[in-house]
Amino acid sequence: MADDEKQPIIIVKKVKKVAGGHHGGAWKVAYADFVTAMMAFFLLLWLLNVTTDEQKAMISSYFSPTDPRISESFSGSGGVMGGTTMAEEGALTSEFDPVVATPAVPSGDVEGKTNPDAVNLENAEDEQLAEEVAAREEKRFKAAEETLRQAIESVPELQNLAANLLIDMTPEGLRIQIVDQEGKEMFPLSSSEPLPPAEKLLKLVAGVVQDMPNMISIRGHTDARPFGPNASFSNWELSADRANASRRVMLDGGLEPIRIENVVGKAARDPLIIEDPLSARNRRISIILLKESLVPGVRKEDRKKAAPSPNVKPKPDIRKREEGIIYFP
Repeated sequence: MADDEKQPIIIVKKVKKVAGGHHGGAWKVAYADFVTAMMAFFLLLWLLNVTTDEQKAMISSYFSPTDPRISESFSGSGGVMGGTTMAEEGALTSEFDPVVATPAVPSGDVEGKTNPDAVNLENAEDEQLAEEVAAREEKRFKAAEETLRQAIESVPELQNLAANLLIDMTPEGLRIQIVDQEGKEMFPLSSSEPLPPAEKLLKLVAGVVQDMPNMISIRGHTDARPFGPNASFSNWELSADRANASRRVMLDGGLEPIRIENVVGKAARDPLIIEDPLSARNRRISIILLKESLVPGVRKEDRKKAAPSPNVKPKPDIRKREEGIIYFP
């Protein structure tokens, strides 16, 4: 027994290894269900965003058994629709229109009643036509502006007048301004007769815009320097005379008289340099091609009617012209 007690005790531990079995493809099915649910969720959000309140009410009525618009018939399956179809003569009744597009009636009046759909259609067509006209008009304005700038750069005798010609867009239309510069006046001081550089610029403008249909407004501007205290002549008369003189030069340059909408003297009421009313740049002639949305343009057939017959000679102008008075042909 003593020997047995001295022998060491040996404990053998056996680790039983169990190989993991194949867990199958259940995760793929779960993932596919998740993706399908998310797609349905986002599709529902999209439908809620694009449908109107009336369409939503129609859809909700299909899933509401207590909705009074659903037939009370319990035939068939006894479900929401009562076993009936969704056809036009089915059990579903609603004060809302079906979720389909209703074609517009061509005629505006049906049995003495105005069709609002036809009116809306006409308004939409008018708006589309107005947008197309405005786009074509803007294209013409840009072409005229580019032609004027190229003409100034290409003609050597006009290159030094580039600073005297300003072109910009206003709410009324394309505005072309012939502006005085210090040392480069377009009109002599207190005189309405344009100098040769001004005549060249005015005839250049007339040649560029003569084929356009837009009506033209010619406006004269002066600086704020007043005449003498006892003078019977003021900046109002001077600006009007300069505008009218510019009109005559443009007519000599090929512009048709029917294109003139108005000739206005603004005196110093609309300065170009607001902070300096006495600036030479305030003395200018503004030629505005009026937008057709404001003033209808002149078409070719109207020009032919307004053109004088070649066999009829115009009457001579025997009136005595006085400075400060506007004369029209």
